[in-house]
Amino acid sequence: MASSSSVNLEDVPSESLMTELLRRMKCVTKPEKRLILIGPPGSGKGTQSPMIKDEYCLCHLATGDMLRAAVAAKTPLGVKAKEAMDKGELVSDELVVGIIDEAMKKPSCQKGFILDGFPRTVGQAQMLDEMLEKQGVKIDKVLDFAIDDSILEERITGRWIHPASGRSYHTKFAPPKVLGVDDVTGEPLIQRKDDTAAVLKSRLDAFHKQTEPVIDYYWKKGIVAKLHAEKSPKEVTEEVQKIGPNDHLMLVSSIDDE
Repeated sequence: MASSSSVNLEDVPSESLMTELLRRMKCVTKPEKRLILIGPPGSGKGTQSPMIKDEYCLCHLATGDMLRAAVAAKTPLGVKAKEAMDKGELVSDELVVGIIDEAMKKPSCQKGFILDGFPRTVGQAQMLDEMLEKQGVKIDKVLDFAIDDSILEERITGRWIHPASGRSYHTKFAPPKVLGVDDVTGEPLIQRKDDTAAVLKSRLDAFHKQTEPVIDYYWKKGIVAKLHAEKSPKEVTEEVQKIGPNDHLMLVSSIDDE
């Protein structure tokens, strides 16, 4: 029986087919790239991620979304993850890395990926590197969204999300064209229930304790690009573009010492 999600290409408008064909032709010449975005909540990862994804023809791998998709699809790893979640347990690092391994094999990940929300600990980073090494690939760049804690509260409490695409907006810094509505689809935006000052403090404490050492881990490998994430989204985008597609050994050359 055909999947209910399958698409009959005859029913797809020619304009949509041509747009996708042109996108794929453009992507043929793009170099492979495997990126990790690291930064505290509100640092701008969600704003920059779709632009980086489109520019370099990458897939966006968010661990929460991948876990939910694996559970819904009832893959072997998804079944194991559901068993853990049903027991109220954390999904093991081994399972998460396995689900990332599965997701990387999708056609949309042919040119590489953006990892967002993983790794959160040095142990997870080491496990990820081991998995990639078995495939003969490695992380090319780690984008460090560096920002002072004091700037984040205003950002967090004004943030709105389009759940289907992951597009992020902010009532002050990056407002939608129509308040409460996604620019592209016209669908309503939501505000996450954990986007409060109290929850932010707890999440920042966890970030500093667990995830900042991950930046040091990759810094020693010479692949970290420090971004000044307190700047406007446009300025941060310009910093990302200045890194360049092949400057693997020069990522920090244009970053001022602070």
